[in-house]
Amino acid sequence: MRLAADQVPILPSSPPAAGAAFGKSPRARLLDVASELFYRRGIRSVGIDEVIATAGVAKMSLYRSFPSKDELVAAYLRERSALYWKRWEATVARHPGRPRKQLLALASSIGRRSRRFAWRGCPFTNAATEFPERGHPGRRVALANKREMRRRLRVLAKAAGARDPALLADQLTLLIEGTYSCAVTFGSRGPGGALASAAKAMIKAQIGSRRA
Repeated sequence: MRLAADQVPILPSSPPAAGAAFGKSPRARLLDVASELFYRRGIRSVGIDEVIATAGVAKMSLYRSFPSKDELVAAYLRERSALYWKRWEATVARHPGRPRKQLLALASSIGRRSRRFAWRGCPFTNAATEFPERGHPGRRVALANKREMRRRLRVLAKAAGARDPALLADQLTLLIEGTYSCAVTFGSRGPGGALASAAKAMIKAQIGSRRA
């Protein structure tokens, strides 16, 4: 059975096995391992030597692909961001020409993902918390993702006929970010399932109950 885009697992349950990595380049293996370890345990707590050992590559392979750990972090977050937008676009594509429905579908999708057992929060929020330095490569990628989310919400809010698209986009951004945070604190039994109903109430207040 083929999974819907928002049902794709967030991360593997364990580091990639050697067989799974067969045929992959050292760079790809390093990124696979870094993505799993950084997300599951936090970026600062994972050392470069552990990434190299788990990926089964030579140390020089790392530095040929990534001059520093910071660059590996940025590459990991860029991959996560690409996956995030792939899911987003697949969700929106299921409701062509209906921006209000697209907003509601996004809220439902995000709420469901946040309640998964393996959920460790939003990787971009996590990275921004771990790296408060404005110039850190990982923080720049994380910030770009958040700005793009806010922009896309504003575009959809405007297309749906919101009286104040910027305000509605910011309200939805706050709901989404709050859901990410609550999911880390409360786990799969947390209030993430309420995101969709809260978003519906905000959208109705701005747009009304008409179909769009």
